[in-house]
Amino acid sequence: MSKITFFHSAETRRLKKVIHKTRDKDLCRRANAVLLVLKGTTKSAVARVLQVGRSSVNRWLAWYEVAGVDGLKTKGVGRPVRQPKTFICKVLRLLLEQAPRTLGYQRSRWSTELFALMLKKLCSIKVHSSTIRRWLPTLGIVWRRAAPTLYIKDPDKEAKLTAMREALDNSSIDHPVFYEDEVDIHLNPKIGAEWGLKGQQRKVATPGQNKKHYLAGALHSQTGQISYVGGQRKTSDLFIELLNKVKGQYRRAKSVTFIVDNYIIHKSKKTQKWLTENPKFKLLFLPVYSPWHNKIEKLWHALHETITRNHHCKTMDELLEQVDHFMETAAPFPGGNHGLKTVYHN
Repeated sequence: MSKITFFHSAETRRLKKVIHKTRDKDLCRRANAVLLVLKGTTKSAVARVLQVGRSSVNRWLAWYEVAGVDGLKTKGVGRPVRQPKTFICKVLRLLLEQAPRTLGYQRSRWSTELFALMLKKLCSIKVHSSTIRRWLPTLGIVWRRAAPTLYIKDPDKEAKLTAMREALDNSSIDHPVFYEDEVDIHLNPKIGAEWGLKGQQRKVATPGQNKKHYLAGALHSQTGQISYVGGQRKTSDLFIELLNKVKGQYRRAKSVTFIVDNYIIHKSKKTQKWLTENPKFKLLFLPVYSPWHNKIEKLWHALHETITRNHHCKTMDELLEQVDHFMETAAPFPGGNHGLKTVYHN
């Protein structure tokens, strides 16, 4: 463009007024460039005087021809917000309620890349997957491990849970209630994360051939006291040994209730025979595949986190010494500060 199409003296006066009064140095320079061109100065000379490129002068003249002085004003600083974040967040929540396969994709789980693809496909909104990854925690959407469950629900679930609640509500010195379960102790350490220097992965030496030991434990629902026994095999004999130990510890109790899972040793003929001979003992079975209702699972998790994960024991005897020390010092659980206890000394 070699000249301004419409030239009026009023516009010239307005340009001069803008140059004199504006505090926006960029607007002042643009208006000055347009005014000099209007007065006949070549665009090359204007570019040299204002220390800008000729292309910038051409661009300012184009803005002025389209919108006058208003076209020369400085727009907002930074990149304007282009995407409606609130709307995008609502769409992400709706997508999360559906499995990708129901929408025609082969993935069984959502990924940020697939979220970005669906936003572009459904709403014509382009958002990078890294931006979505940054937004998800603010929406309460986190990456976490799924819990296994059964398609077929336990038909007696509510009845079992009601019986458990009634037993716990009526728990007393004369009628104690225990959470019971078994745990496997492996000589080969469970591997888990721990603090270390960046770029230096810790090494955990494994003995090689694995050995196993089993504990059967009972957690008092009110006091948090722990009773446990150990053995080489996880059989009915191990469970009965625990029952006998609790029987000796709570001789004055009029009834003793155990909340147990559906493992075979809790239902075996040998166990049923012992229960028949000891009628004050009663077993309440958890709904199938519902370990979160058994609070002793938290004790086993604490045992693994404190002792068996990333351990450096070379023999099972050495490991079991640490396990026994943990079990003796964990009560009352939770709240016994088991993770802060000092090490075992002979």
